[in-house]
Amino acid sequence: MYKIVRKKSLNKTVTLMDIASPRVAKKAEPGQFIILRVDEEGERIPLTIADFDREKGTVTIIFQIVGETTEKLNALSEGDYISDFAGPLGRATETEGLKKVAIVGGGVGCAIAYPVAKKLYESGCHVDVVAGFRNEELVILEDEFKAASSTFTLMTDDGSKGEKGLVTDALKGLIESGNKYDEVITIGPLIMMKFVCALTKEYGIKTVASMNPIMIDGTGMCGGCRLTVGGEVKFACVDGPEFDGHLIDFDEAIMRGAMYKDFERRRHEESCNLLKKGGDVNG
Repeated sequence: MYKIVRKKSLNKTVTLMDIASPRVAKKAEPGQFIILRVDEEGERIPLTIADFDREKGTVTIIFQIVGETTEKLNALSEGDYISDFAGPLGRATETEGLKKVAIVGGGVGCAIAYPVAKKLYESGCHVDVVAGFRNEELVILEDEFKAASSTFTLMTDDGSKGEKGLVTDALKGLIESGNKYDEVITIGPLIMMKFVCALTKEYGIKTVASMNPIMIDGTGMCGGCRLTVGGEVKFACVDGPEFDGHLIDFDEAIMRGAMYKDFERRRHEESCNLLKKGGDVNG
């Protein structure tokens, strides 16, 4: 069992938790993920490691409340326990040798971008961060990014905070103002990453995209997280989650990612109704 030592609401749909897991914290690196189960009857879900504290033995996860399992997880409080917390899994972000990087995050994907930005910035790399959200209410980790970047640009679709526009607008401005990046790292909605990669391809800038498809076992056995990269089948859980963004078949990934949307929505609604009636969240 793994204790929830801190819980914080980042916005109305996104929650941060620190989980006591010394073994995972000891080996965790930016870009990796864990798989958890809320209870013994629950499904396995992957969540990216948003941060970690080796001394305290804690791992930070940030999740969006979108389905039954995340609804159950969000119903727990500090001091409660979750059943399983396995990791770290996946390949860590490759940061060695990078001197100047642009990191482009979108929505809850910014939770994945943050530890990468933090590690690069602390290593002396120049880090320009662009973070995009639909509106002011959904903004997360603004202060954290400001402390872990050389420049920070906040974009919102409606202009309610930061600059109005798309992350690609801000990235294009940075590139055309003369910034020469060793690499662009993008993390967020598939459609956002698709257009970020299309933009950087025009300028010949190496780009890495972090993929988070449907995943079950996290060991490559189920095949649920398969992607097509450079014409070859890859598994996000063991080959990734980061891949060359110019080689990813984003259209295929978007199609596969939409397969379970209706099912996920129905289970979320059922779970919400259960919790409103005072049902057992562990049942």
